[in-house]
Amino acid sequence: MLPLFALTLFHSALLLFLVQPMVGKMILPTMGGTPAVWNTCMVFFQAILLAGYAYVHASVSLLGVRKQAFLQLLVLLSPLAVLPITLNLSSIPTSSDNPVFWLLWKLVLGVGLPFFVVSTSAPLLQKWFSNTGHVAAKDPYFLYAASNLGSLLALLGYPVIMEPLLPLTDQTYVWAGGYLVLVALAFACAVAMWRASARTSDTAECEQGVESGVPCEISSEHVSIGRRLRWIALALAASSLMLGVTTHITTEIAPVPMLWVLPLALYLLTFVLVFARKPLIPHPAILKIFPFAIALPAILCVQAETQLGILPLPIHLLAFFVTAMACHGELARTRPSTRHLTEFYLWMSVGGVLGGLLNAIVAPMVFKSLTEYPAVMMAACILLALRKATTAETRVRVLDFVLPVVVGIGMAGLLHILWTTQRWDGHAPNLLTVGLPFAVCIIVRKRALRFSLCLCAILLAISIWYSVLGDESLYKGRNFYGTKNVTSRQNGQFHEFFHGKTNHGTQETHPKGRIIPKTYFHPTGPVGDIFRVFNAQYQRQNVGIVGLGVGSMASSIYAKADQNFTFYEIDPEVARIALNPELFTYIADCPAKCNVVLGDGRLTLAQTEDGHYGIIFLDAFSSDAVPTHLLTREALDLYLSKTNERGILVFNISNRYLDLAPVLGNLAEEAGLACLSKSDPANTEAERAAGKFPSRFLVMAKREQDIRGLEYNGWTKVPPRKDIGVWTDQYTNIFSIIDWH
Repeated sequence: MLPLFALTLFHSALLLFLVQPMVGKMILPTMGGTPAVWNTCMVFFQAILLAGYAYVHASVSLLGVRKQAFLQLLVLLSPLAVLPITLNLSSIPTSSDNPVFWLLWKLVLGVGLPFFVVSTSAPLLQKWFSNTGHVAAKDPYFLYAASNLGSLLALLGYPVIMEPLLPLTDQTYVWAGGYLVLVALAFACAVAMWRASARTSDTAECEQGVESGVPCEISSEHVSIGRRLRWIALALAASSLMLGVTTHITTEIAPVPMLWVLPLALYLLTFVLVFARKPLIPHPAILKIFPFAIALPAILCVQAETQLGILPLPIHLLAFFVTAMACHGELARTRPSTRHLTEFYLWMSVGGVLGGLLNAIVAPMVFKSLTEYPAVMMAACILLALRKATTAETRVRVLDFVLPVVVGIGMAGLLHILWTTQRWDGHAPNLLTVGLPFAVCIIVRKRALRFSLCLCAILLAISIWYSVLGDESLYKGRNFYGTKNVTSRQNGQFHEFFHGKTNHGTQETHPKGRIIPKTYFHPTGPVGDIFRVFNAQYQRQNVGIVGLGVGSMASSIYAKADQNFTFYEIDPEVARIALNPELFTYIADCPAKCNVVLGDGRLTLAQTEDGHYGIIFLDAFSSDAVPTHLLTREALDLYLSKTNERGILVFNISNRYLDLAPVLGNLAEEAGLACLSKSDPANTEAERAAGKFPSRFLVMAKREQDIRGLEYNGWTKVPPRKDIGVWTDQYTNIFSIIDWH
């Protein structure tokens, strides 16, 4: 019986975590890869999960376990009418409409019922098992470990196994077959529960409080409002931290492809560990480790940690793992009897949804930086410090509150002294402002509340100082698409635009130097070669550019007065930065007519008349979030339709982690296009001083003679790679192009 229930829970969780990336891939070509779309999908899945848990709690409370099982079997059959999963994404709203509610409705129609039914499995199967009379039935929460193990394997398995091997349509049929297996397993669990509960006494029925009608003693356990609120708060803290650390490490530390998988995998792993029958790491041990794990990353995330490279990455991941273990360990420690099992999971789900809403919706509107990450870290610290009342002398309790105030004031004073005495340069101040607070926190770690408040005071002092006195940013902003920061360098000689940690554009402020594009677009690099060839033959042609940055390609070195430059940019805040002449003047000084169109590049480009452009630049592949829907056969067909008979396509494939050339080479070979690429290392000291970045570009042309001039400047033909295949809207394989070096 126990293996049957464990296998069913494992299988249902596997289906639950397979359907999410599968549906996301269905949406990608139509809605684009914007964070707003992904946030909408995340809110949808969390809301449906909450609805599933609410249904389980309500139906069990009203019907009792035995009668509810009959209802559940009928509910399990209902998704068979809509499988395999499909999404009807026709009649997409115009750009003037808000597509969020339209997308939510389409998700409800296409995947809402199957996801809802599968989401009910985790709490319901545990509730059924608690009525079997099995020796472990009194505490079935360990089965939640099997459920999260299935989620973990699905998370890791989809990009590694399912996505590379199967096109999207086949994935939906495999998932439908897996759902039929779930129905069979759930039916077997219901039969096992009915048989076992029929052999037991009326006590089990009475504990559920509904079916036997025979007076008997039931559990007197009382679940207070405070206990329910604590469950919500613990789940909220872990959920929010998972999203917060994901955003922090993928934008501020290392924009590595698929890195977002690690925090989510650790999040699921903590559930497996804390709800196991015999936890590998005791909860008291985690609470002792917690102060050491959280103090350093909490201080680092409000300091200038970019100088440390990827060193903070394992520090933040370890801190998140320990914090999630502590929060989820508290949930496991305070779990109620089986009588309140479904309610327990309901409140956990409420906390998870609130954590998602906080990070995905509220924080981008309230904060201009990733403030929610350290803030929730501190909230979790205080929440865990208040886990139980402690007795101490009045003097000790007063010191718990007075000492943090003194420490915070001292931290602010130290920062001010270092700044006013002009001793801020070098590593010593950074070591002092990180090491000293860390040492103070470790000294007071035995008093949990004192430790938490001291750490909060230190972070508050550092944050206020940086935001009021130490912040020399010219512009700071944040929206659904991430954080933006424009800074000055070398006493104002250069302005630099950073999206997270990635430099998206640089300009010299001196009048003679500001017309020279920097970074990947320097005139001595591949872009200079392309414009020299293009302008020599097609000077009066229209130019389309997907990806705005700071508008470097609008430089007067490239743009001519009789040309039209159209930029397609998904992020309105990037457009505000590029169009602000106090920050960057490439577009303001452009001799050509410039136009900025907001929206996903593929979707907005589709609205342009066919044959409109002489050249199209695709400049959206230089960071970790590679929009794969711009690299497919269908996307290439769109680009070709928008260029004239002598049109040229240019792809900026400069990327530290991915080799995109074989993907485009295969597409070019299939379409019968000429294809050349060039890597420019920019490895001299003079080039680096001039603001030039190493870059790699690839060009395609309908006619080979239109790009023949590039071959004399170091451009070479791109050989196809059969092992990668041709990417389509149905098939991509990101792992096959990762540069493991």
